[in-house]
Amino acid sequence: MLFKDVIEDNYWFEFFMGFVGELHSERDSGSSKHVLYTHKRITIQYNKDRIIHVNMTQENLKPLEVGKTLDLTYSVKWDSTNISFGHRFDVYLDYPFFEHQSKRTSVLELKYLTVQVRGAIITTFILCYAFTSFISGYVSGGMYSRNGGKGWIKSMVLTASLFPFLCFGIGFLLNTVAIFYGSLAAIPFGTMVVVFVIWAFISLPLALLGTVVGRNWNGAPANPCRVKTIPRPIPEKKWYLTPSVVSIMGGLLPFGSIFIEMYFVFTSFWNYKVYYVYGFMLLVFVILVIVTMCVTIVGTYFLLNAENYHWQWTSFFSAASTAVYVYLYSIYYYHVKTKMSGFFQTSFYFGYTLMFCLGLGILCGAVGFLGSNLFVRRIYRNIKCD
Repeated sequence: MLFKDVIEDNYWFEFFMGFVGELHSERDSGSSKHVLYTHKRITIQYNKDRIIHVNMTQENLKPLEVGKTLDLTYSVKWDSTNISFGHRFDVYLDYPFFEHQSKRTSVLELKYLTVQVRGAIITTFILCYAFTSFISGYVSGGMYSRNGGKGWIKSMVLTASLFPFLCFGIGFLLNTVAIFYGSLAAIPFGTMVVVFVIWAFISLPLALLGTVVGRNWNGAPANPCRVKTIPRPIPEKKWYLTPSVVSIMGGLLPFGSIFIEMYFVFTSFWNYKVYYVYGFMLLVFVILVIVTMCVTIVGTYFLLNAENYHWQWTSFFSAASTAVYVYLYSIYYYHVKTKMSGFFQTSFYFGYTLMFCLGLGILCGAVGFLGSNLFVRRIYRNIKCD
């Protein structure tokens, strides 16, 4: 009876797609007959010492009868192929493949920026980050100068190197682990040199140039009202208006706006599922930016209403705490949704997730601070100051 239940419920093997059995209608009686696939034919394609593709087809249908013994068999065939290891996932975006193997499955052949070009997304990100370093230097240099900062060189170095060096450090540790285990996940030394050269000869000079231009062209103070030179004392406030509580609570709503999408992103990264709804991801990103800015502005308003003018870093950490919740979610995903084990898999999972969360935290923090800065300047522009 168990086999009949799984056939009626359309159970399938997770090789890629394979139904356990079928229901064959009988014209005479009008009932359905349960039949079971009893032979699995496994075809393995390889290129030198690399397995490129594994496919399973089912055949030899036998009627399923209570008390009758069935022999379950399988066969394995090895075929050589010219498909390279880097293009091994192309078949999963090929509609004829699915149409041939299972007519019940409909797959859209969407070839955006996929694994067809291995590492293209990472390469594009590195180049975009390097060539937009001028913008980061311009914004940080101008803002640092407008707020009376004197150590502009230190600000420039941190702007250009803080995030890259954090990623370099994490990547170096993960690479050491990969080399120790003899894994193909180890980044080649030549690739690491190329990335460092891109940072040293493109990103760093552009950040320096942007800082100089920002200080000279956009560094003059432009306060909307007169600012007192002597800061006044901040009165005592409720516990829920302290910067630490505001920072912790500020990331809840932004994380809630991307919670569902993070499941699919993690699944595509760690469970080898193809992600192709980039338009929806863009929409979720826009929602994240809007929600982050609104929540941070509300937190800044509460601080100002409590006569606490130290809103700058609070607004940054309030928005950046979204990344903390994403990392906590990654811990849940690791224990519940994956079957990873061992030091190698665990270190790679949490190491790369940490790099992602660092970038997300800096991004959200910048959005939150810039939004709060515009809000504060706007409200003080519209009030009369003595």
